[in-house]
Amino acid sequence: MAKKEPTTEELRQRQQERTTEEHQLVERADTTEEERQHKRRAAKSAYLERKLAERERSERSERER
Repeated sequence: MAKKEPTTEELRQRQQERTTEEHQLVERADTTEEERQHKRRAAKSAYLERKLAERERSERSERER
């Protein structure tokens, strides 16, 4: 049976959770390197979240046409 692909909104929500988690991990990092790594991951996740929000708006616009 084929697995259902997640919706854009579901993907965006997952990225939002990852962003929040990485920001929390920055606060708990033991070393400067760990802190930098979590900041980079949080930034990447936030970027992906923004792109998914754009995609979501585009999909909504297409449905409204």
